[in-house]
Amino acid sequence: MEPLTRPPKARPGDRVAVLSPSYAAPGAAPAVHEQAMRRLVELTGLVPVEYPTTRRLGASAAERAADVNAAFADPSIRAVLSTVGGEDQITVVPHLDADVVRADPKPFLGYSDNTNLLSWLWTQGVAGFYGGSTQVHLGPGPSVDDVHARSLRAALLTGERLELSEPGESEDVGHDWLDPRALTEHGEREPTEPWTWAGPARSVTGPTWGGCAEVLQWLLTAGRFPDDPTVLDGAVLLVETSEELIPPRELGWILRSLGERGLLAAVDAVVAARPPTSGFTDRPDRDERRRRREAQRDVVIDVVGRYNPQAPVVVGPPFGHTRPQWIVPYGGTVTVDGAERRLWADYS
Repeated sequence: MEPLTRPPKARPGDRVAVLSPSYAAPGAAPAVHEQAMRRLVELTGLVPVEYPTTRRLGASAAERAADVNAAFADPSIRAVLSTVGGEDQITVVPHLDADVVRADPKPFLGYSDNTNLLSWLWTQGVAGFYGGSTQVHLGPGPSVDDVHARSLRAALLTGERLELSEPGESEDVGHDWLDPRALTEHGEREPTEPWTWAGPARSVTGPTWGGCAEVLQWLLTAGRFPDDPTVLDGAVLLVETSEELIPPRELGWILRSLGERGLLAAVDAVVAARPPTSGFTDRPDRDERRRRREAQRDVVIDVVGRYNPQAPVVVGPPFGHTRPQWIVPYGGTVTVDGAERRLWADYS
């Protein structure tokens, strides 16, 4: 892979855009959003700036894209944060202005449906960060989780290198945002299992690409990835699944397609996130949640091993649809050390 541009860091007092390129969650649950904005200021010293569609439910794809373009075009804006994901950002991407982004690259933070925007920035040669949606990880609960706060500051301000550790607890879903408890309580949290390592015991350092598996499937279907899989030579693939709770075999099919495309053979390592295994309407007991995680783990290790037995694989780091969440580089570098069984992220 050619090195991507790593946008410069913001400084306390700088303005940062807070946008809704997918679903305008702040319009549906303003109290959580407003708490998120207060916490963003407290944690970073940055000044959040909202745009016309940040709280506008039902805004068109062109209107949401106009806000993204405006944020990148404004020289006083030094980073762009997404409020939440959604399911139609793929329709926003055609309206984005690549020239504006290349003229003044800025860190973009988001995950889930924001895989669309992050991968598009990646194709423009601009690195971003996977994670950090304000409505999910800044606004709810009694406080911001330590691993999220540390990686948020690293992504936006300090650019340091951090070892990604296991926080020891996790939740799949919190309280409904309209429930007053969402502002003061975590959701149901449970102890986590150790990460699972597979593949050769070697260390790999490389730039990342990937994201939410369901969205990666959409991107490839829409033809929004280079035809030549060797653009991922030496890369680290990030993969995670959403609150849609797709069956493990469906994740296996998506990964198999990546393998047939040549993408699994091109990368040097794979990091698969701890998956959510419950939601508001699907609430299995703890043993069933564990079985679902184990089934997904086994699928990842099996499919990657078939297409690239030389790739170290780690399953379990919390960078996707769980809380606490590490924000991780997207296009920046990650070290997957299969010998020491340690994971590092460079936020420069």
